[in-house]
Amino acid sequence: MTGEDVAGLFADETRVRVFAAVALGATSAAEVVERTGLPAGKALLALRRLEEGEALTANADGLAVSYDSFRRLAREAAGPRPAQDHGTGDERVEAVLRTFVRDGRLVKLPAQWDRKKLVLRHIAERAFEPGREYAEKEVDERLRAWCEGGRTDHVTLRRYLVDLHHLHRSDGIYRRPAEDDVRLVVRSR
Repeated sequence: MTGEDVAGLFADETRVRVFAAVALGATSAAEVVERTGLPAGKALLALRRLEEGEALTANADGLAVSYDSFRRLAREAAGPRPAQDHGTGDERVEAVLRTFVRDGRLVKLPAQWDRKKLVLRHIAERAFEPGREYAEKEVDERLRAWCEGGRTDHVTLRRYLVDLHHLHRSDGIYRRPAEDDVRLVVRSR
């Protein structure tokens, strides 16, 4: 089934009515005829066309929508997704980032702590210059951009970045430490 096939199948009102009856629970030709109010011959012809077009399927439980066909069609229409490169040079890190960071946005924070730390470090490195001072408002704006459309809010992200020493906070001013500063904090614990 292709997009054109689907358009052709659903260009006919009778087939749309028959498909809708099955989608709403009709499992037999008799139920389809009853629910649509169509003459039996028209309903059976529409059923046959919808099965041939892989929009409907008949199985042991009766008629059903062929959701697998629609999922396949959606994947084909979307085309292959180009693998996003975050520029780390490490395939393991790239795999994690591809899962949780898309198009410069945080989709969600990983549950696994090691992955979470990796994603947070990536965000800190991309959003903030080492040694530069940022007012809280600017930090929030930068983090909101990362959180747009995702499941994590900028305040949670900011808290993690401070807790993990990716950002230092003092008197409402934030600064991303240089790499040497981060190593000193980690070693002193």
